[in-house]
Amino acid sequence: MAVARSPLQTEVLDAFAPGGLLARSDAQFRPREVQTRLALAVAQALDERSVLVAEAGTGVGKTFGYLVPLLLSGQRALVSTATKSLQDQLFMRDLPRLARQLGLPVQIALLKGRGSYLCLHRLQLARQQGELPDRQSVRLLARIEQWAQATHKGDLAELDVLDDRSPIVPLVTSTRENCLGSECPSYRDCHVMLARREALQADLVVVNHHLFFADLALRDTGMAELLPSVDAVVFDEAHQLNEAGVQFLGRHLGTGQLLDYSRDLLAAGLAHARGLQDWSAIAGQVEQGARRLRLACAGELRGSARLRWDERGRSADFAEALEAARRACVGASDALGPVAEAAPELAKLRERAQALSQLLAAYAQPVPPGHVRWLDLTLHQARLSEAPLDIRETLRDQVEDGSRAWIFTSATLGDDDELSWFTRSAGVEDAQTLRVGSPFDYPRHGRLYVPSSMPRPNDPRHPAAVGALAARCAAALGGRTFVLTTTLRALREVGEHLRGVFAAMADPIEVLVQGEGPKRALLSRFLSAPRAVLVGSHSFWEGIDVPGKALQCVLIDKLPFPPPNDPLAEARSRSLEAQGQSPFDDYFVPEAAVALKQGAGRLIRSETDRGLLVICDTRLLSMGYGRRLLAALPPMPMVESEAEALDWLKALAGEPA
Repeated sequence: MAVARSPLQTEVLDAFAPGGLLARSDAQFRPREVQTRLALAVAQALDERSVLVAEAGTGVGKTFGYLVPLLLSGQRALVSTATKSLQDQLFMRDLPRLARQLGLPVQIALLKGRGSYLCLHRLQLARQQGELPDRQSVRLLARIEQWAQATHKGDLAELDVLDDRSPIVPLVTSTRENCLGSECPSYRDCHVMLARREALQADLVVVNHHLFFADLALRDTGMAELLPSVDAVVFDEAHQLNEAGVQFLGRHLGTGQLLDYSRDLLAAGLAHARGLQDWSAIAGQVEQGARRLRLACAGELRGSARLRWDERGRSADFAEALEAARRACVGASDALGPVAEAAPELAKLRERAQALSQLLAAYAQPVPPGHVRWLDLTLHQARLSEAPLDIRETLRDQVEDGSRAWIFTSATLGDDDELSWFTRSAGVEDAQTLRVGSPFDYPRHGRLYVPSSMPRPNDPRHPAAVGALAARCAAALGGRTFVLTTTLRALREVGEHLRGVFAAMADPIEVLVQGEGPKRALLSRFLSAPRAVLVGSHSFWEGIDVPGKALQCVLIDKLPFPPPNDPLAEARSRSLEAQGQSPFDDYFVPEAAVALKQGAGRLIRSETDRGLLVICDTRLLSMGYGRRLLAALPPMPMVESEAEALDWLKALAGEPA
């Protein structure tokens, strides 16, 4: 008996069919049964305004799998993805291409956080004040000024020469705290406001997870007006949703914020109310409060660390430093009161002082139920953080409204058919779930090697052993290798070992290590170098697409369990225990499975790719939970010895390009 299809589902089937609309408009299109299944499930959720959680393996084509039904439905939609670079890819490449192929006159818009757009007023202040950290910043500012004359969007991503981490970025962008709003002299030409107006007029708006949750927490991104007007919300790369939400639904205060405030206060006070207050002394009190708080957080520690709140929060020194910083901000607010109307900058500075003092006061109170607090230390700053354990309550409030479809999709959403790793943390346990596997031929094209002689992961010899094995694999292959580490310490040790080995070779292999340059530059160098190994930690485990022979070996140093002493992991463990669940089975193993799938997913990116995955952790074979983690990996045959693994790599190296 024929299955009854809705008009939208019928259109979707026709679009993906052999000889259908996509095949006729794109000679490279090949129908994939798994992609069609995903698209039909998305169409059903759009028809019913229901909730769908869909895991789609590498190669399914999930982007087109959700975009085609979304565009054909004619519904007004919001698409959220994990990063700004993925936003740009959707907006600049995938959506325009699909709209042309489907012949749909759809209006699309891109909306990012205010820190991604040039602030014309801040640019003018940077030019006038001239307090730039180095000569490179001076040159960059001149380049930005030149670009500012021609840009229509003001999106800093248009500037290839500008890295996100550049110290010039905060000088030419606004924050929620320092934006003057309608009082700004450049308000009519504001790039942020222009982007928001375009988003409100568009049929489909591309945002990112951080922006989505920042708005739910702060109502400051333009989403408060946008979300109620859409019929569907799609979260791509949904496996990152919980951590993005936790970050933005909490509250954070860095001592650097207090230092920035003191500098802004001094500059604006002298510019607009000179002689009316002792601005140097008032700003100095805030600066002194920031430095005292930093020292109280650090204690005897030197360098970077993450600390549980109770490691500092119960000490008298910490409490006194917190109160001193709060009093300094109250003093700044009081001093600004009589002069706040003299200039918009002074009124905004008073608001900032009040917000900072309230935040400091909140950190002196007990931790709210269902939340966790911790401290992050770097060489120059302490950051106080408080966050909910997950996004359940916040997201449930939105989803249960029932007025729109909610679609969550990723290549990795759990290690069971219910996708409970994701649905539990997101509070969508009642959602329809779907798992469609990769269409790639892993049994023929891939191999897995778990070296049985590798030292245990906690053995001090382990990083050197990983580096030595990586060197042998890369030598057999002629480079073309990624080494993914679970810690920054292992990253450095493996990188140093590889360089030591390769330096003695007649035909050296270049070693690229995360942190020694921007991510894009490292990846570009890896692709252009004749023989190279790239050693990366967290930021290279996902979102990296290197198809073809450029990457044919991926080594993972150890199973990516969350650090057991991480304050957030500890708090989640206690919460699960209180509910009668097992923190290890219900949190640590699923987290490791998802991360492992992400790392392994870097290896084979197309139907013709071939490669070797090496996991340098014997627990995968010796521990009971190893079977569960093995099941999360692509179905590649396991080689039994290093000789067999190297033979496979040599065979790959000998294949024609």
